[in-house]
Amino acid sequence: MNASLTEALRRNADDLLAYFERRVVPRSEAGDLLAETMLQAWRRAENTPTDETEARMWLFGIAGNVALNHSRGRRRRNALADKLRQALDRQQEPDPAEAIAVRDAVARLDPSQAELVRLIHWDGFSITEAATIMGLNASTARGRYAAAKGRLRALIGEAASVT
Repeated sequence: MNASLTEALRRNADDLLAYFERRVVPRSEAGDLLAETMLQAWRRAENTPTDETEARMWLFGIAGNVALNHSRGRRRRNALADKLRQALDRQQEPDPAEAIAVRDAVARLDPSQAELVRLIHWDGFSITEAATIMGLNASTARGRYAAAKGRLRALIGEAASVT
């Protein structure tokens, strides 16, 4: 056990906690950052300065890095949350009549074409992946998919002209 690190942490823990409380929002995360600082110090215990002042400065240097990493992580999480909110705001609910027309048109396809369309558009598989799932050759699946798209255009066009 590193006695000089133990002593440095004992002498400076309250000041390190106050350091984080003044810099971190929400303040409730200060304790976690103090714990991370202590963990980082223990990982580098062999580098603990023997001089009391130097040990204090060393611990505050580690604390500064922990605070910066925390801040960067918070910014990244907030940026990601903002992107997600924007993406969700841009998404539009499909017109129920269009959704029904598409679902009906898919149901009127040949069963193997309909399953291929469902796997690709509803389940998010590529044509090659859908072919593997269905036990088809990839070129056969591409041909069926092209035929299905043409048939869907015709069926949806018919439904649009009826309404």
